[in-house]
Amino acid sequence: MLNQAADQVVGPDIGAEARAVARVAEIERAFGDPTDATNPVGFARLLEADEAGELSAEGEKILDDLGFNAEFVPVELGGRLEQLDTLTRVVRQVFRRDIALGLGYGVTSFMASVNVWAAGSEAQQRKLADILLRGGKVSVAYHELAHGNDFVRNEFEARPSAEGGYLLDGEKQVINNAGRAAAWLLFSRTSQAPGSRSHSVLMVERARIDTERLRVLPRYGTVGVRGCYLSGLDFDRAPVPGEALVGAEGQGVELALRSFQMTRSAIPGMALGAADTALRTVVGFAVSRELYGKSLLKIPHAKSTLGTAFLDLLISDSLSLVGTRAVHLLPDETSVYASAVKYLVPKILTETMYELSIVLGARFYVREGEHGIFQKHVRDLPVLSLGHAGSAACQATIIPQLPRLARKSWFRAEPAPAELFQPRSPLPPIRYEQLALATGRDSLSAALVAAVDELPTTNPEERAIQSLALRLMDELRQVQEAALQLSPQDRTALASPSSFSLADRYAVLLAASAVLGVWREARGGEDAFLADPAWAAAALHRLAKRLGQQPAPLPASCEERLHEEVVRRFTEHRSYDLYDTPLAG
Repeated sequence: MLNQAADQVVGPDIGAEARAVARVAEIERAFGDPTDATNPVGFARLLEADEAGELSAEGEKILDDLGFNAEFVPVELGGRLEQLDTLTRVVRQVFRRDIALGLGYGVTSFMASVNVWAAGSEAQQRKLADILLRGGKVSVAYHELAHGNDFVRNEFEARPSAEGGYLLDGEKQVINNAGRAAAWLLFSRTSQAPGSRSHSVLMVERARIDTERLRVLPRYGTVGVRGCYLSGLDFDRAPVPGEALVGAEGQGVELALRSFQMTRSAIPGMALGAADTALRTVVGFAVSRELYGKSLLKIPHAKSTLGTAFLDLLISDSLSLVGTRAVHLLPDETSVYASAVKYLVPKILTETMYELSIVLGARFYVREGEHGIFQKHVRDLPVLSLGHAGSAACQATIIPQLPRLARKSWFRAEPAPAELFQPRSPLPPIRYEQLALATGRDSLSAALVAAVDELPTTNPEERAIQSLALRLMDELRQVQEAALQLSPQDRTALASPSSFSLADRYAVLLAASAVLGVWREARGGEDAFLADPAWAAAALHRLAKRLGQQPAPLPASCEERLHEEVVRRFTEHRSYDLYDTPLAG
């Protein structure tokens, strides 16, 4: 598999975009029509596996045959990982069928492996690449139930041994694939001193652990992602060699925060696949139903709900896009963008699913049949807002940076490069060493400010965009004033609710900046829908209302254009994201 993946990279260079399109098409062909009742990896069979609390064996076999783990391995190590945004697109195709399969098969390995790509030795990187490219799994263990996201209080120890290595001692809980992994990335206490330098990350291979000194804890039952194998590890002074250390001793927190910038940016965008399926399921229901003598599609509330759900996917994809591309283009700014993506995108998508459930009505509760996949995605999607860093932890990452951004960046910084907003353009390699833990610059918000004076106003939709952009710029000014007034305590994890509310407002403004940037770059391009100001005006209008504003009504053409596109993409089997991708079934 290593040679196969490498051959795909060193052959004729057709470009990252062409490779991504081909890979998405390959996955769609392999999984087939998910609505086909005879498909062994269709929704019906995936629901059966979920009811049994198992991952789909057929689904895992397909991913094995596709060499799916190569998506998480950098090209220079024989894999396919070139761009974080294209990785998100590829994995999205698995998530649209089953979030648990996407997480349980490979995304957990991605969360673990970025630590090694960022700071591991050459030998560690080669070893990990070999494990993944041969179909193995890797787990990451950050948390301990007693301490949640408060990593520096973790008690699991890696004590120096007389032989020069470490002795692993203690428990790690709620680890995906703990019992199936060939290796683990363990966030471990290596010093009893207080502070962030007390922890390190170790890469531990299962084959090198004395089985008498390791116990895999019983599996946890879960409400969502039932098929994922969540358990834990209990080490009893298990010796590991010194070369297990990833990076330098005492750099565990720093390495974790750098790795989070990649995973927080990418994983929420993968979840759009599940939201796409939810919207598609409800559109299919509306197409085939009548209410009060009318097609459900023509009932104003249902029509509006479907259109705004589509908008939510476009907004979420726009923010996810800039988050993943910023890792390549703006590594010194990514800490705040990644946290905004991880906080806001799952929140929006979860709310979207609730709104869609109202249109679906009583069928929302059905666990089988043509609508059964909806309730599965409703249960599974919120898990992504927890994972390795919950919503509050992401807001807590943003809050301390707001005063510095308010003083040094907002209304002063240069706008982000155009490439940040281009879904299909190539990117430079990731510079892991430049991923900063905090930033004093925000060129994404600067792009919103810079755009205000350059926006066209030739039609009602464009004039609506300009008016909304002015409102949003004024909101940024208010956020700036509030950030400058934050007390020292309100810049910590013990911040007041108003500080968390401020982080929420800022995340929404980043989403608005992303939407505006994507639309501006799409004008004059090949995608007629993204070039149309109707969707951008509607998206900015929705975000302004999310901020509590009461903007003027949109031109009626905006809702009609969204409705047409919702129906077209359903009829032509195209994805409800920025890429308008052909789908199986």
